[in-house]
Amino acid sequence: MAVDRDGVERTPDGRYLVVGGRKWRAADPSIPDDLRVQLVSVLMRGRRLVKTCGDLARPVVHDAKVALGERGRPWWDTDVEGQQERLAATIRTLLRHRAEGATICPSEAARVVGGQQWRELMPLTREVAVGLSSQGIVEGRQGGRVIDLQDAVGPVRLAAGPRFERGPD
Repeated sequence: MAVDRDGVERTPDGRYLVVGGRKWRAADPSIPDDLRVQLVSVLMRGRRLVKTCGDLARPVVHDAKVALGERGRPWWDTDVEGQQERLAATIRTLLRHRAEGATICPSEAARVVGGQQWRELMPLTREVAVGLSSQGIVEGRQGGRVIDLQDAVGPVRLAAGPRFERGPD
């Protein structure tokens, strides 16, 4: 076992943390620091809410852990379905971090999941956003106006849709 600069014991490949002799999947190290902070913030808020709100807060925790790469398909060996699942969880988690009415750029989700190759993930990210939009979970915006993501051309922003579940407060 190796100990990282934060004093955390890890497996030699860096994929797992070792706590009390038990292995836990580590977060994806390629997530940019500014986005990692946002995801961890939602995760910690969700964990606190589980104590008071129980099952209502569990989807918040689950999405944050999937976005971080700690749940779902392994971040080091994923397929398209795994990327889609992680992109959707990341979009929901980033929207939960933002103030109500605020938007995110789809590229933020792609940077979380794709690391240095995030640009290659943009078509898939857009596809995931279209799917979330068709479910009413997100809505696309351009110039502050709601748009149909399916027909959108150019840069878009994503906002919480009418069926978005922010989680308990």
